[in-house]
Amino acid sequence: QRFNNDDAVLTGTAVDPATQTTVMQVKDIKSTEVVIDGTIYDLTSFKHPGGESVLMFGGNDVTVQYKMIHPYHTRHHLEKMKATGKVSDTESDYIFDTDFEREIKKEVFKIVNRGKEFGTNGYFARAFFYIGLYAVLDFFWTTNTTSLKMAVAFGVSQALIGLNVQHDANHGAASKKHWINDLLGFGADAIGGCKWNWMSQHWTHHAFTNHNTRDPDSFNAEPMLLFNDYPLGHEARQVYHKFQSVFFLPVLSFYWLSMVLNPQTFTLKHAGVDSIGIRQDNDFLKSRRSWAITIRMVYVYLNIARPIMNGVAASGMGSIPTSLFHILVMGACESVTLAALFALSHNFEQVDRDPTKGARGDDGKAVCWFKSQVETSSTYGSFIAGALTGGLNFQVEHHLFPRMSSAWYPYIAPTVRKVCKKHGVRYAYYPWVHQNFISTVKYLHQAGTGSNWESIMKPLSGDL
Repeated sequence: QRFNNDDAVLTGTAVDPATQTTVMQVKDIKSTEVVIDGTIYDLTSFKHPGGESVLMFGGNDVTVQYKMIHPYHTRHHLEKMKATGKVSDTESDYIFDTDFEREIKKEVFKIVNRGKEFGTNGYFARAFFYIGLYAVLDFFWTTNTTSLKMAVAFGVSQALIGLNVQHDANHGAASKKHWINDLLGFGADAIGGCKWNWMSQHWTHHAFTNHNTRDPDSFNAEPMLLFNDYPLGHEARQVYHKFQSVFFLPVLSFYWLSMVLNPQTFTLKHAGVDSIGIRQDNDFLKSRRSWAITIRMVYVYLNIARPIMNGVAASGMGSIPTSLFHILVMGACESVTLAALFALSHNFEQVDRDPTKGARGDDGKAVCWFKSQVETSSTYGSFIAGALTGGLNFQVEHHLFPRMSSAWYPYIAPTVRKVCKKHGVRYAYYPWVHQNFISTVKYLHQAGTGSNWESIMKPLSGDL
């Protein structure tokens, strides 16, 4: 295959004399290009079936992201995009097309036919119920004085939007029609977050789940909490981490406040994603900044300023402390409902907190991406838990098939477990959510105290 060589004069590029192919490093590609399996593809001339959101990943190597979102695709699908060159510095800790991957996709696709993996009637009934609940509660929240009961109810309703509406949509899983995903995806902004920052961070988390340096979720809570089980003596460890299993819920209760006050909304450059070298300076994200700022200002006005103004109008300036307290309670209820459930997903006993350690170590063997997704995630409960959490209780299934609607996860879970057992892949399942929660508390204690490392480093006593 030959490539257009007109851009070979770009800084850092060269031409392979044998193939007349433009060769460069990933850092030198344009913000409208992506790298997949070492080949550079131009996005400007490609009409993506999933909509323009693909442009937000411009300027990066998206091999893992592409393969996790397109489980049906073969190399022939890539031929629809214009190839403009090669990169010389692509590498990965993961491998694809393993026996485990092939079988699990084969068996799951027998249950969910191609093109049918999007939201079902049941999913949309659930989503619109939670949207209606949110709309009613938000109306009362913004037009009346605050109360403790309303703060709790509205906070939980926002969390339900985050779990059941925006999550599927921003994975492109709610509908085959991209405009529906785009619209429902603004549920992230309706609860104090930011759609585009969430996608940057969350898709990176999915691509590199529990990777010790590439998963933003693994270190975003630092220095307050340690989700990574660092070696003893690591600079990230602090004395107070020994007690994190006690105070992690109060810390997570500030999640909403950290979203609302996050200055990254103004730049659309997520700090965690930026820290691992993923570019977020493309034209698509730049063009969305004004929208992100406007939507955030509307949210702050409606859900923070208006309740305070209503209190002042009804009871005078003395009502402000009470209104602020209720607003913080509302945020804490949303935060704990969301963040506590997310914390269960990848932090539990026997979890693989460093799936690519072997690839970076002596053996240098890349790990099966699909296997790593199973062994870094947990599943709890069944259908009822799925209806409440938007299917996020099925984290194993979700991480294997992130662009499949959560409505399908209860149906494919038994098959996933069967295939995992056949291939010796460790599948963590808790029948009840409290069992997963207890395991998470125990893991956080282990990670905070370094007890796992102490048992490894403890010398043999010599006793028989």
